[in-house]
Amino acid sequence: MGGKQDGDEACGKPAKYDPSFRGPIRNRSCTDIICCILFLVFILGYIVVGIVAWVYGDPRQVLYPRNSTGAYCGVGANKDKPYLLYFNIFSCILATNIITVAENGLQCPTSQVCVSSCPEVAWTVEVSQFSQNVGEVFYTANRNFCLPGVPWDMPVIQSLQQELCPSFLLPSAPALGRCLPLLNSTLPELPGISSNTSISQGISSGVLDSLNARDITVKIFEDVAQSWYWILVALAVALVLSLLFILLLRLVAGPLVLVLILGVLGVLAYGIYHCWEEYRVLRDKGASITQLGITTNLSAYRNVQETWLAAVIVLAVLEGTLLLLLIFLRQRIRIAIALLKEASKAVGQMMSTLFYPLVTFVLLLICIVYWAMTALYLATSGQPQYVLWAPNASLPGCEKVQMNTSCNPMSQPMNSSCPGLRCVFQSYSSTGLVQRSLFNLQIYGILGLFWTLNWVLALGQCVLAGAFASFYWAFQKPQDIPTFPLSSAFIRTLRYHTGSLAFGALILSLVQIARVVLEYIDNKLRGAQNPVARCIMCCFKCCLWCLEKFIKFLNRNAYIMIAIYGKNFCVSAKNAFMLLMRNIVRVVVLDKVTDLLLLFGKLLVVGGVGVLSFFFFTGRIRGLGRDFENPSLNYYWLPIMISILGAYVIASGFFSVFGMCVDTLFLCFLEDLERNDGSPDRPYYMPTSLLKILGKKNEAFPGDKKKKKK
Repeated sequence: MGGKQDGDEACGKPAKYDPSFRGPIRNRSCTDIICCILFLVFILGYIVVGIVAWVYGDPRQVLYPRNSTGAYCGVGANKDKPYLLYFNIFSCILATNIITVAENGLQCPTSQVCVSSCPEVAWTVEVSQFSQNVGEVFYTANRNFCLPGVPWDMPVIQSLQQELCPSFLLPSAPALGRCLPLLNSTLPELPGISSNTSISQGISSGVLDSLNARDITVKIFEDVAQSWYWILVALAVALVLSLLFILLLRLVAGPLVLVLILGVLGVLAYGIYHCWEEYRVLRDKGASITQLGITTNLSAYRNVQETWLAAVIVLAVLEGTLLLLLIFLRQRIRIAIALLKEASKAVGQMMSTLFYPLVTFVLLLICIVYWAMTALYLATSGQPQYVLWAPNASLPGCEKVQMNTSCNPMSQPMNSSCPGLRCVFQSYSSTGLVQRSLFNLQIYGILGLFWTLNWVLALGQCVLAGAFASFYWAFQKPQDIPTFPLSSAFIRTLRYHTGSLAFGALILSLVQIARVVLEYIDNKLRGAQNPVARCIMCCFKCCLWCLEKFIKFLNRNAYIMIAIYGKNFCVSAKNAFMLLMRNIVRVVVLDKVTDLLLLFGKLLVVGGVGVLSFFFFTGRIRGLGRDFENPSLNYYWLPIMISILGAYVIASGFFSVFGMCVDTLFLCFLEDLERNDGSPDRPYYMPTSLLKILGKKNEAFPGDKKKKKK
């Protein structure tokens, strides 16, 4: 007796009867006010960061390419010239690190000009054309690819030496706003370029991968345009299947759980049989691990009898353990099934809860878009810096020119004695106050992203918990259920518990950011680590992963207690944790039964939509009439994958609501067992099915309780 009492004290005292308690408390006060103020101040700072980024940032530096004069292509005076042409694309591929080129906005050490269309045929300046002028070679032949301001009568040889006009053109296609050479084109003889292998090298380095991707992208858009209607039909089917599965659980939860458990037992039994047969065959052959020895080729262990014997033992232990659990925990499994049925009834009574994930999705989308735009504007807040550059600084006439000094790109040194001297883009300035604080502002934005996302998720959990708790604590259902339980819970949560949600979201955000930092460090140091360091890093990552899972579990149950009792985060988390620890076996059984059932539901919805989409888009369903013919597609797997992904998202949204309902009703059920005893003064609120399973009954009927209240 003393040991049991000590154990109960270690997990906290059971909840006491409160005659004034009738479900989610309405007369409550604000909780975690300090955290609320801190969160609101942080959000104001986050808005200020966004305003600063909008004032100083210029996303055109990323969205639009720049020519050699610093002007944007496709904007302003170059509105009709949206593409950028590199005079010598090989200088980007051969003389420069591709990663550096990408980081500098795809700028290359060569002249660049905005053009209305990319070259379609290969062309190179012939030796006989060197003595002619630019107008005859370029302008009259409709080759408008020289830099702006090059005079008509300038000799071609002079324009080439100063890189005012291109010495050759390659058949190109626009990609990311740049004219990049086509792969399957026949190239002319180019000075200094032996063959088109240089282009292939550039492609393999990642510069020209988007050319083929462009054709694939066009086909993908064509397929989506042809099949979008049928994709919507598939998503509607997924929505109906998810809704029917949840609503029908009140009828089929028991048989379905039984079938799933028997299926798991059957799979383990077949595994034991298969492993035993493999072991018997290898035993008769005399294949033993003593003959194989120790090897790093893991597939070789499939051919020794000890491997299959160990598998038989492991599977047999699992099978026996599961059978014993079913025998000794059958009562708790029945309770879990009854709670699943009651959760199905609760969702059926409050259908609006199934569509609340749409609100969460919109809020999450707003948070992500705001962070992405702020980060983009911050990244482009610096002013572009230009310096003097020449292809060959050792040529006569270039000795007196100070290379890499600042210059104005709008006044290019066209008549300089140094051949090819140009004012080219170098980098973005980092001298302003915003630029010097850019790293800190980006860190602030990342913290804002994690904190706001977790707060939105916490808001959804607390709102749903408040709605479902009002269902459980309604003595007469559905008469005592509030008229608008979801909206009431939403207003109540925002008004009183913004600080508590921010507190829990901040703790989770810090752990998630620590995981991201650890992953970044591991990725940077992966090549230089020794085995001991990698083992330590793996242990740290595993510990943080476990900590994140535990905090998510604790936060989820804390939000349920906040929704019911209106206490602060720490008290609610403590009460929820102690309540669960006092009923740890029931927690494990309900959690696993619910996970198994929801997994089966997701497989049913996603698999059903996937199979139906496959048969329809591949034309294997015939006789439906011309209005239901499958569209002609380039990639029939594309709408199938979109339908499967959409079905998974829809099923996850519906089942997340159902899972929150099960968790809320479970905590209410445990509180009901501790608070009440079934007497006329303290009747149980649980349904009759649970009372029968527990062997309990209410001595007072709902009508008697109503009269007593009067």
